[in-house]
Amino acid sequence: NNPTGTMLTAREIDGFLSRLPDHVVVVFDEAYYEYVRHPDFPDSLQYVREGRPVVVLRTFSKIYGLAGLRVGYGYTTKEIAGYVNRVRPPFNVNSLAQEAARAALSDDDHVAKSRAMNEAEMTFLQERLIAMGLETVPSQANFLYFNVGIDGRRAYDALLREGVIVRHIRGPMLRVTIGQPTENRRFLESLARVLPTLS
Repeated sequence: NNPTGTMLTAREIDGFLSRLPDHVVVVFDEAYYEYVRHPDFPDSLQYVREGRPVVVLRTFSKIYGLAGLRVGYGYTTKEIAGYVNRVRPPFNVNSLAQEAARAALSDDDHVAKSRAMNEAEMTFLQERLIAMGLETVPSQANFLYFNVGIDGRRAYDALLREGVIVRHIRGPMLRVTIGQPTENRRFLESLARVLPTLS
């Protein structure tokens, strides 16, 4: 889930799908799929293989780092794909984006390294935020949702003045993307500097 980084388990999704009429199409936006490490994450592709009215969307913008190319893919039944193809414009993905996506799919080493760095830095950030007395939400993505305990907009503005960009969600909640180790440490240093000035 964006912005919280939380997920629904396979059991929760199964229960949800079992209550829907057959004519309702469910779309799974799995932009952060490659980051998920929870054992109960649902295999959404299995729903398609079972013939359920499901569309699974994934992107190359996140772990693959191809955000500027605007490329991703969908996986669904032939019937639903037929409907989509009726309204899909021709040449909707340029050839450069297609080649980059093809190369990205074969670069398992990059994905493994990115996932490992994200997990290590996520743990580091979460531990440091908790040590600062801040509440965090366990995340299955490449960002962390946390409570600054004050007006989040003020914290956002103060961090922005420090040159650190986070997202203010609402109330006291901010979201920070997991970056490189030096970026994460700069974020923590800036946060530790600005929070005492705002309380």
